[in-house]
Amino acid sequence: MDALDLSRWQFGITTVYHFLFVPITIGTSFLVAGMQTAWVRTGKAKYLQATKFFGKLFLINFAMGVVTGIVQEFQFGMNWSDYSRFVGDVFGAPLAVEGLLAFFLESTFLGLWIFGWDRLPKKLHLATIWLAATGTLLSAYFILAANSFMQHPVGYEYNPVTNRAEMTDFGAILFQNTTMITFGHVITSCFLASGAFVAGVSAWLLLKGKATEMARTTMKLGMITTIVAFLGVGFTGDSQAVLMFEQQPMKMASAEALYETSAPAPFSIFTIGTLDGSEPLFSIDIPHGLSLLATHSWDGEVPGINNLQAQYEEQFGPGDYKPNIPVAYWGFRLMIGLGALATLFAVYALWATRKGKMPSSKWFSRAAVAMPFLAIFGISAGWIFTEMGRQPWVVFGLMKTQAGVSPTVDTWMVGLTVTVFTLLYAALAVIELGLMIRAIKIGPPEVGEADPYDIDSPDRQLSVTY
Repeated sequence: MDALDLSRWQFGITTVYHFLFVPITIGTSFLVAGMQTAWVRTGKAKYLQATKFFGKLFLINFAMGVVTGIVQEFQFGMNWSDYSRFVGDVFGAPLAVEGLLAFFLESTFLGLWIFGWDRLPKKLHLATIWLAATGTLLSAYFILAANSFMQHPVGYEYNPVTNRAEMTDFGAILFQNTTMITFGHVITSCFLASGAFVAGVSAWLLLKGKATEMARTTMKLGMITTIVAFLGVGFTGDSQAVLMFEQQPMKMASAEALYETSAPAPFSIFTIGTLDGSEPLFSIDIPHGLSLLATHSWDGEVPGINNLQAQYEEQFGPGDYKPNIPVAYWGFRLMIGLGALATLFAVYALWATRKGKMPSSKWFSRAAVAMPFLAIFGISAGWIFTEMGRQPWVVFGLMKTQAGVSPTVDTWMVGLTVTVFTLLYAALAVIELGLMIRAIKIGPPEVGEADPYDIDSPDRQLSVTY
């Protein structure tokens, strides 16, 4: 491998690892805020118990996300300096706003929430967790605006004197259709993952007989959140597929391993291709399926990989404009399949636990533990497809990935850092899982009906010592 390959591996490893924590952070922040709201409105102890318990898990996850996210942004200057120089004026703007506005919003009010249990008025304290959750949402939006520029560059002009892309319209970058549709798709997937997380943990608590009244309520909340979010993922995913077909037809063709232009185009359920991914050998298809997905018409024409390769060579010059076909194909299917499996289990569990029932089979307990991982890995597969399906472009149609790597970084330097980061993140994974498992095994704190905001309350010792 050369410095380009190693830099791509390093950024891929750190990005995928970082995003394991992001969906849980975004979705669970709102679920915890909802739990605390229910407690403030009803005064029922089970909602306070749920807030304390899932709030602790949320904070562990949030801390890990912050640590890994900081490292990710440093790599733009370390490994991708030519990319940063060329589009930094455009790409850096939404990231700067995210850091100065959204991140400070969520971190400030999260700090107030952690230390304000017995120091702030009840409703004011409740507002802090809602503001912190809103901050996570805004952070996601600004980061996705930057990523959407890489998928569909707008709001800039090329300056031949400086050889840089310079921003001309910040509003176009923030509010282009790519950003809006991607934001909806990502946020609904975050709620799918967090719903699966809350449901899976709650199911485990029920099976172990811990805090059963609370766990039954939060499991139902998690299952319903997962199901509703999956419907949202499907709706926004359909819109994103149409947009992807318009903006990056090669990515759409690669997602289906469609090598030749077809009208109508079938949707591939299962395809086996050559080892180099250059052509299919065997395929099981749904007739007209891809035409409906990409064009919303029964007989819509979808360009094939080979046809687009010839078109791009004529438009951009000689080169290989095909992404890694097997990665794009299977990443797309893992994204859909794993999310669907988590949702199917949510539907079954919601039915199986009706009227106070609780399945006791081993497969149910194992499925409950696997449920959060199915959702998280499905989202990760979707992001791998999104980013690798854009290759060989780092900014589609504007800058190739090989042109963005730092020219002065040697192979051994990147090899050293990718090894260190991989080992460090492996250690952090052990710590993260250890903290999570320990907190889940301990279970929710025992709480009474007394108000922890009351200075004379015997439950005041429950003021947060996360």
